[in-house]
Amino acid sequence: MQDQFSWKPEPESGFTVQMVHANGLDFEVAMAGEGKKLALCLHGFPELHYSWRHQIPQLVEMGYKVWAPNLRGYGSSSKPGGVDSYRLNILVQDIAALIDASQAEEVTLIAHDWGAIIAWHFAILKIRPLAKLVIMNVPHPKCAQREIRHWHQLKKSWYIFFFQLPWLPEKILGRNKAQPIKEAFSKMAVDKSRFPDSDLQVYADAASRPDGLRSMINYYRALVRTKDGREIGDAMVHIPTLMIWGEEDTALDIRCTDGTDQWVPNFELYRLPGVSHWVQQEAPEKVNAILRDWLAD
Repeated sequence: MQDQFSWKPEPESGFTVQMVHANGLDFEVAMAGEGKKLALCLHGFPELHYSWRHQIPQLVEMGYKVWAPNLRGYGSSSKPGGVDSYRLNILVQDIAALIDASQAEEVTLIAHDWGAIIAWHFAILKIRPLAKLVIMNVPHPKCAQREIRHWHQLKKSWYIFFFQLPWLPEKILGRNKAQPIKEAFSKMAVDKSRFPDSDLQVYADAASRPDGLRSMINYYRALVRTKDGREIGDAMVHIPTLMIWGEEDTALDIRCTDGTDQWVPNFELYRLPGVSHWVQQEAPEKVNAILRDWLAD
């Protein structure tokens, strides 16, 4: 199984990658550190746990045990069939099961993109107690619902509707050994030097695995076709919440951050100008400095 891992950290990195059985599936998890205080890092589309390679060492230094799983459908994690396998109310149970498997006594969720969609849902529904929540470049669901009604956001969200088509998105993204997956990073990035081909190849290789793209795109299909993301009660999040937002996000308008404190009273926002959607990879020094200060409070 180790030969199947999507990321093989260097031995001196202090990271390991292990399979963890949770919620009836197997998850490929990058791990570092030890103790009862868990930082659970959730990646987005079309990423992997590899997206957190710059943050994991600092979180360990701060005293966290760090788990960064490949979400279901990604890398060597299980890839169940069917769109319903990727609905939000099931995805949050994956996170709950991973937390249970970690045997942590205190949990901070740190999440980006699709991982952050799941993290918002998890925190709103209070699936498990959380100490803190860190969100990167994804709006609170109520803010997202408001902004998608406006043209400035709707036009940026075209790909969500494209992903509703059968088989065609997989065919297009998978062409030329998943070259479009590489381009998702390189074309959106402001500082393209942060995304060398060796890094992008990790993502392309993972997307090229059997059923990889289908599973990844099914997240979007389930989001549109089910009511899970809309049936969230009062949508309140009362735990301390940090949002880090790269202002040059071509998929999500900065106006998506407006009014978040209506649903998240204990809220702090850091906007990073000149940084794209891939914020923790493109500006790791700035993101790590913010995390270090905020998590230390």
